[in-house]
Amino acid sequence: QVQLVESGGGLVQAGGSLRLSCAASGRTFSDFAMGWFRQAPGKEREFVAAITRSGLITTYADSVKGRFTISRDSAKNTAYLQMNSLKPEDTAVYYCAARIGMALTTTPNYWGQGTQVTVSS
Repeated sequence: QVQLVESGGGLVQAGGSLRLSCAASGRTFSDFAMGWFRQAPGKEREFVAAITRSGLITTYADSVKGRFTISRDSAKNTAYLQMNSLKPEDTAVYYCAARIGMALTTTPNYWGQGTQVTVSS
């Protein structure tokens, strides 16, 4: 059974940084394209970033381009989201997602439980 476990969330001041981690288990990590989504209170879940199975191609929401970086480490079966220059509007629950295949082009197959990120002004 595939499991995704996020960590690294917390409270940070505006302008600060956090790195989220997503540890995957239950299937060969290289089978998956990985991504991050977020959901703020009262809002729908939205796409943040994705990385292909190969790790060669990354995509980002316009709202985080230039501030967030997604990466993956196959040796550790882990995906990361480095978040810099955080803003209060980045406050949300962040979810790791995985899709079997080359890219996260449609609905993920698997979701993590979420980790809270709170950015204070």
